[in-house]
Amino acid sequence: MKVHEYQAKALLSGFGVPLPRGKVAYTAEEAVAVAKELGFPVVVKAQIHAGGRGKGGGVKLARSVDEVESIAKAMLGMRLRTHQT
Repeated sequence: MKVHEYQAKALLSGFGVPLPRGKVAYTAEEAVAVAKELGFPVVVKAQIHAGGRGKGGGVKLARSVDEVESIAKAMLGMRLRTHQT
């Protein structure tokens, strides 16, 4: 079964499993709004069906609004290459 991280978290939370807070963003503007809601620092993650996204540039730590916006703009729409793709 292939599910994105956010989908797996939704399933697990339905069974009462404690999870870190997070939300899905489809634009850089949404990512900024989510980061402001969650508080800094935040981790911006690409949602792909492959492992190794951290090494491929798909997981980044952001400490400010400017960093979230920059990271999200770069990540959204990029072709992420990992050892599994």
